[in-house]
Amino acid sequence: MARSNYIFSFYGDDFTGSTDVMETLTLNGLPCILFLKTPSAEDLQRVELKMTSGHTTLRAFGVAGIARSLDPVAMEEELDPILSALSAFRSDFFLYKICSTLDSSPTRGNIGTAIQVAGRYFAPGEIPCVVGAPFLNRFVVFGNLFARLDNITYRLDRHPVMSVHPVTPMRESDIRLHLQQQTDIEIRNLDRFQIYEDIAQISGDEGTHKDESYLTVYDTLTNEDLEHIGKHFYENWNGKPQLIVGSSGISYGLARYMSSAGLLPSSSVDYVAEKADQILVVAGSCSPVTARQIQYSMDQGFEGLRLNITRLVQDDSYIHEVLGAVADLLETGKSVIVYSALGPEDPSIAKNKKISDLNRRLGAAMGEIVGGTIRRKSEMRCVVVGGDTSGYVSRYLEIYALEVYTPIAPGAPLCLAHSSDPIFDGMEIALKGGQNGSDDYFQKILNGK
Repeated sequence: MARSNYIFSFYGDDFTGSTDVMETLTLNGLPCILFLKTPSAEDLQRVELKMTSGHTTLRAFGVAGIARSLDPVAMEEELDPILSALSAFRSDFFLYKICSTLDSSPTRGNIGTAIQVAGRYFAPGEIPCVVGAPFLNRFVVFGNLFARLDNITYRLDRHPVMSVHPVTPMRESDIRLHLQQQTDIEIRNLDRFQIYEDIAQISGDEGTHKDESYLTVYDTLTNEDLEHIGKHFYENWNGKPQLIVGSSGISYGLARYMSSAGLLPSSSVDYVAEKADQILVVAGSCSPVTARQIQYSMDQGFEGLRLNITRLVQDDSYIHEVLGAVADLLETGKSVIVYSALGPEDPSIAKNKKISDLNRRLGAAMGEIVGGTIRRKSEMRCVVVGGDTSGYVSRYLEIYALEVYTPIAPGAPLCLAHSSDPIFDGMEIALKGGQNGSDDYFQKILNGK
């Protein structure tokens, strides 16, 4: 069967998680670009990857979205036009990308709603669900999800961060039971024994009814499991676009298999960045991981600037004060971190939680800080921390696409921006989820490795 023009396409249900898929594809031999809005056919034809001077054929692309933060009604309004447009491009595999910690609930980021919308544009049958990403310390064993934090692996409903997540706390580690709260379709599990038996026969068994969709949760304990599953998907492709629900684990597994099997051309691109003189970090995340990264960097000589959230929402002139303060700090030659909180116990969170539309206001302010700083001091390498914050900053900078510049931490690469504004086009920027990266992540961004 003839393969499609694109091997892999995807929609990411949040901004920072979408860069994760782009990174796994790119670094494993599938040139990929991440659009921040749905591209047209003309957009895909004329886009040129900056790291390859346009000489490498684009074989994968994705769209970074916001569905994870929406209720089911808003999700449907967001997803229907996007999935309709993306299904028309006919890639071999289409991934509805979810977080590897399964951030979702019946009322927020409902994965069942996404499956329902996707069902309008993809044929019924098996929908593989590959959540585990061992390279990100996310593991699925006998259908249960585990995550590693500070060298300890927790069942997700006992994870010290995810079990108390402020929006989508994880109360159940069994993926089937968690998702069954969000959808009525049949859900099965292929455990680690089964995926190494006759995986094609087992996964290919029909669901309860021949013309209905059913979800199969695949165990993934090791990276080799991912590559094995990727091989199965590639070799058993039926000639139609295959819908998959999952994390970047499956993009990693599929690309790794294709590369190891010699199905992808070798790449001569050197994904290496030079050391920067200084960087600007804006952080809207209250993750404990981000808090450690901020504190570590300030201990290493970064200048920290805490935002006064009350003034930010009440005083229009405050943002100009912040821009002036950032400019003054950068003049000292040091890197600067602008942040809203230090961890989930920061007193400002409780103090400001009743402020209406706070995420949008904070994100817009972060966008002004980055944009205003770049206009004053061009070629500034930047880090944006937090999924919502990343979305707002990207829109403010009129960034329409990203590509990988260099890997820094799994799921949080340094990227090159494609922007309609020449000031921001080609800027070096990392959009990092709150829990990604080691304590010295910002130092690695500064050093380019």
